[in-house]
Amino acid sequence: MMVHQVSSDVGERRTRKRVGRGIGSGHGKTSGRGHKGAGSRSGHKNRLVFEGGQMPLVRRIAKRGFNNRAFGTEYILVRLKDLEKRFENGDLVDLSSLNSKGVIKTRAEGMLIKVVGGGELTKRLTVKVDACTRGAAAVVTAAGGTVTTNQS
Repeated sequence: MMVHQVSSDVGERRTRKRVGRGIGSGHGKTSGRGHKGAGSRSGHKNRLVFEGGQMPLVRRIAKRGFNNRAFGTEYILVRLKDLEKRFENGDLVDLSSLNSKGVIKTRAEGMLIKVVGGGELTKRLTVKVDACTRGAAAVVTAAGGTVTTNQS
């Protein structure tokens, strides 16, 4: 094969459609936009979900169900094993100390801190959080610590 025999593949480059260049071009007069209507006007774009004017799918399907997820309480869960690993005997466990020790990152708006089980605790800690499970509270008090929750 010689250099002069090398050619590009057929169809590799598509010539652009030149519209509005006379009847003989096949794209003259209305330039492929049809007659009248919004589609023939400049600046017109169909919505992504537009279905040609028929009732859209989202409106054809019945509205059903409801849930209270938007109004629910979201918790940041803190496990006992994390408290055991990061805190010393006699420490206070609250939002600022959990943040400074890296147990939790910054709290999102409306989220509460809840201590849950998951591990053992041998250190006497003073826990002041938004909520605590019964099991986790029992483990903390058994280790000689105290639990105070903001929710009564």
